[in-house]
Amino acid sequence: MSSPGSEPQNIWLTGASSGIGKALAEELAGAGHRLIVTGRRQDALDQLAATYPEQMTTAAADTTSRQDLENIRPQLARFGDLDIAILNAGTCEYLDVAHYDSQVVEADITTNVIGTARSLDIALPALRATRAKGKPATLVIVSSSAWWFPFGRAEGYGASKAALTYFAQSLRADLAAEGIRVVVVSPGFVKTPLTDRNDFPMPFIISAEDAARRIRAGLEKGKNEIAFPKRFTWSLKVLGALPQSIIDRMAASLARKTDD
Repeated sequence: MSSPGSEPQNIWLTGASSGIGKALAEELAGAGHRLIVTGRRQDALDQLAATYPEQMTTAAADTTSRQDLENIRPQLARFGDLDIAILNAGTCEYLDVAHYDSQVVEADITTNVIGTARSLDIALPALRATRAKGKPATLVIVSSSAWWFPFGRAEGYGASKAALTYFAQSLRADLAAEGIRVVVVSPGFVKTPLTDRNDFPMPFIISAEDAARRIRAGLEKGKNEIAFPKRFTWSLKVLGALPQSIIDRMAASLARKTDD
């Protein structure tokens, strides 16, 4: 997917059963691409694939499970050589520091970081096989812009996304010699079942369909970093560039006060 109007690509997409993943699957299929869609809920995947029966096939799996991923490895070749892997599966759990529980942090790290890393066990060999034939191959990792500023209650989520972005950018350096392009997607607030649970204001929130269009456009333009919406991501980058003492005071002032 190097430019608009390029040939249909064979794409593996995780986290496809809802939210950004579902919208992105529909956006890419609508543009003529072929997708292997992965999520934990087979019924949701079946419903998604039924809309594009010639362009989608399901591969249900929990990306944190090595065995689940090994079971679906053969399906990555369902449409031929794998051109793009979009590792989008993720979660968001917030921490109540007054009732600190490390399991909240563990849940974020396990799904967002370990699940993505394990997905590469099957994605990377498939992409390397595509490159060996002289064809382009792209790895897309969906992170978040949340870690650019230390928001209260986001210790686990923000840390997981910071780790995920570092992981992706290090992969970009290591895979450059092999010609495998690595793209990092950093959305702001997107209306999904996950964000529907949030009980705080979400500035510049956009729809999942809008997010999907922006991701496809960024991929077609050959971008290695796709961040949106700009008003939000630029604001976070500016705040993150302030002296740490100022960042600390701002973050503390924004943190939700809890009762003992």
